[in-house]
Parts: sequence; C-alpha cells; structure tokens
Amino acid sequence: MGLFSLCACGASGGGAPTTASGQDNGSALLVPDAGAVSMLAASSLPANWSQGAFMQIHVRAYQDSNGDGVGDLQGLIDRLDYLQDLGVKGLWLLPVTQSSDRDHGYAVTNYRGIELDYGAMADFEKLLTQAHLRGMGVVIDYVINHSSNQHPLFLNAASSSTHAQRDYFVWQNPAPAGWGIYGKNPWYPSSWGNGYYFAGFTASMPDFNWKQKDVENFHHDNMRFWLNKGVDGFRFDAVGNLVENGPSAWESQPENHTVMNKVRQTVMQYPQRFMVCEAPANPQAFAAATSCGAAFAFDLKDAITGAAQGDVNAIAKLNAYYKTSSPALSAFVSNHDSFAGKRLWDQVQGNIAQYKLAAASYLLMPGTPFIYYGEEIGMAAAANLSGDAALRTPMSWTADAKGFSTGTAFRAISGNVSSQNAATQIGVAGSIHSFYKSLLNLRNTLPSISRGSYEAAWTQQQSMGFQRVLGSEKTWVVFNYGLAPLQLSLNNLQAGDKWKALLGDVESFTVTANGNVSLAMPAQSVAVFQLNN
Repeated sequence: MGLFSLCACGASGGGAPTTASGQDNGSALLVPDAGAVSMLAASSLPANWSQGAFMQIHVRAYQDSNGDGVGDLQGLIDRLDYLQDLGVKGLWLLPVTQSSDRDHGYAVTNYRGIELDYGAMADFEKLLTQAHLRGMGVVIDYVINHSSNQHPLFLNAASSSTHAQRDYFVWQNPAPAGWGIYGKNPWYPSSWGNGYYFAGFTASMPDFNWKQKDVENFHHDNMRFWLNKGVDGFRFDAVGNLVENGPSAWESQPENHTVMNKVRQTVMQYPQRFMVCEAPANPQAFAAATSCGAAFAFDLKDAITGAAQGDVNAIAKLNAYYKTSSPALSAFVSNHDSFAGKRLWDQVQGNIAQYKLAAASYLLMPGTPFIYYGEEIGMAAAANLSGDAALRTPMSWTADAKGFSTGTAFRAISGNVSSQNAATQIGVAGSIHSFYKSLLNLRNTLPSISRGSYEAAWTQQQSMGFQRVLGSEKTWVVFNYGLAPLQLSLNNLQAGDKWKALLGDVESFTVTANGNVSLAMPAQSVAVFQLNN
C-alpha cells in the first residue's frame, strides 16, 4: 500500500460528544456504503483478456482534463487510445473511492462513492464502457484491511463502547502492551475516551475486525456493488494484515486465507473477472487456489532487475522461478510503494539496455504482468521528493508538466521529464515505448506467450532461455545479459525444426540433423523465435 503525509490522530469529527461524566450517548451517522447488494453477472470482455499486460494507473497523476492540476477519470478516458495502441489489456486503478487522504485513496470514507476530485459515478461508468469497447478490463484497488477514521462506521463505533457497530473494528481497553508494527505502537485512543482501536498502518486508518461476520457482509456487498457496475475485478490491498492474533502474530495469519478464499468465491461468481492480492510477506501462499488465487510476485522482482544487470545468481533465480511457482504469481518491476523499490529507471540508473532487458524478462514470462504507469517511457521518480510521493508523480506526456495539466500540477513532475516523455518516444524506432509496444504485441498475438506453459528452461552464466508452449505453438525466448556478444551452442533440439525470428537482432534458423544450433546473440539482447515447421 504505502503511506505518506497522513494524519497521526485519533478519530475526530461527527458523532455525539462525550458527556461531563466521561460517558457518551453514541452516534448514529448514516453509513452510505452499507446494505445488501444482489448479484448481477455479465461481461463483454473476450476470454483470456486478463492474461494480457496490465497498466497500473494512479488516476490523480495520469491526466487532468479540467485544468485544476489533478488527474481525473475523464483524463484517463482521453488516454485510452494511447493505452490500447500500446497493447495494454487491463487497467489497475489505485483507489477511486472517496477518501479522507484525498491523495493515494487508501483512507476510504465511502466504498460506493467516487473520489470527488476524479469526477462523478457517471464518469466512472463512461470509463468502463469506453475501456470495454477497446477490449480492456478495469480492475479497481479494494481496501479490505482498513477504512478511514472518518468513515461513518468508525465514527459510530468510536462514539460508544456499546454501539451496535463497535465490533466492525478492533478494540481493547486498556491498550495491550508489547505491540510494535512498522516501528510504531498500533493502538490509538478513541476521541471519546472509551477504549483503544487497532490501526496497523497509521492512526487515520483503523483496521476492520475480520473475525466479525458483519464485516464480511459489508465488504462482500460492496464488492458486488462494483461488480454489478461492470468492474472487471479487484486488486486487494494488504491482505497479509487482515487478522491479528497477538503482538508477534499480526501478519499472514491462517485466517487471512479463509477470508480471501471467500472473497475469491464471490468475485469468481461473475464471468470473466480477475483478482490479485498484495501480500509481500508471503506471495506464494496467497496465490494458492485456497486463498486469493493470484498474487504479486514480490519474491521475483529483485531477480528481474538483478538479471538485467548481469548478476549470475539473479539470472538463475529468474530462470527457475516459474519451474515451481504458479503462473498466478504476477510479475512487476516497480509500483506505487517505496517499500517495493524505486522506479525502474532509477533502479538501473538510466541504463537503457538494462531497462529493456528487465522489461522483456517479465513481460515474456508466465502470469499476468503489471506495468507501472510511465514505465513504458522510462519515467524516473521526482528529483525533489522522497518516499511514496516521489513514485506517484504526474505522467510525463510531454517535456514539461503541460502535457499532464494546463494548470499547476498537484505534485512535482518526474526528474527526467525533459528527455523521457511520451511525445518524444511514440513511433520512434529504438525508443523504450516502441520496445514495450513490440513486447506487448508478441504477448497479444501469441497465445503461447500470454498463457502457455513454461518449459525447457536453461541458463549458461549470463545467458538463459526458455520455451512457452500452448498446443502446437512453441515460442523460444533467449537472453544475453552480458556486456559482450555471445555464441551459444545449444544441443538436444529436434532435428529439422525451423525457428523464425520475431524479435531481436538475430537470424531465423533450422536445427541441424544432429540436433544442434549455434546462435549468435548480441551483447545485452533478447531474442524471440517461433517454431515454424
């Protein structure tokens, strides 16, 4: 998830005041996102749409349509043609629901309301329609672990120790001792003086009590609300933090998998839907069919960038990963959270050859890959910001902030906007954008790349290769991560097989009668071949 510039205060505002005796009368605020929702199942997307590449988008930072300096839904709609042309098949939107942080969106105040800065529900519905017309799915970030301390449910719960909604959140009185999460004590006093609530990330975002059935019903109804709107699925935030069993047992508890398995069952009742979970501490477990069914491959990320930089151990780890790991583990190289690492440009310090190798290393692998917005043009972090804010800067459409907004941008722009922007790269041979487009074209036109098995994987020092196979279609991917050209001698191939070069500065070839191939690979290069008998 990642946080910055958040209030570290207890619940405040709304509700009933404390009486002179220290007792309270409780509050009865309307909860606009509560209430049963029945299932309405439909989808206009083609089968296997979710095995194309996704673009992760922070709506606030993507495109401003009205000159107020803040990105909005209409701005994103205006850029759908760009995303379609690139070859993106899915969008993951950071939270678009109403929030008290009015920035990243993870402090939700209304699970059924659109963030006012982004527009109205009609704008969101238009986005769904326009994305679907282009064959793209829309997955929204769902904040399942916590809400804002300004959410009416929490204000009601905090107002009285006997309130009917008290147990939607986790309370103790007095505060328990011995706790420490992310360097902080996670127990905070209610402003009404009637106990201490648990908030694992920050006081402004209290954790839901997932041991209560009412919490389950609340969230499942809200998921159905969005699925009925036509949303194509969810990215679930912080699923490793759902249930706490003590000061040394607050992450990746067994109950979390039970919670997420029920969530998956609800989501998958709808046709053609997709979900993926954020669980950095244990992605393999949460990717299992008895849990989320899919998760981000946090345990692969560093191997991708390490391989691109020529590290032999990283190459071996990358090559072996999908031999044993499920394709339900989604690869990525950067995202909106600083704990996940820097933007890819900053990780490789602007080395474009390594940058392209990293991109190919995960976009041609199994699973559903996720590209962070701006990655396809080599966007760097903001030079004068730190932490999460530096990663969530306005999209570099042009050589200055004007491509993002005609007004003053809400945040500093990327540090390399003058050289790495969409306007100077689209349609330019050899650009990062053109390279990403070629990779996504392979993924979109070759079923073996998008959903085939991972076979015949091998490594030789700073080189590696593997095949992607679906039925009779076979694709062969070969990397030379080294700084020098390489003459690879490959054996035990099928004599007479003809392999057509699809990507890279390489020649098509036919396997010799003794099953051997001598393959010339330029320095820091990737090649893709298709069996063409």
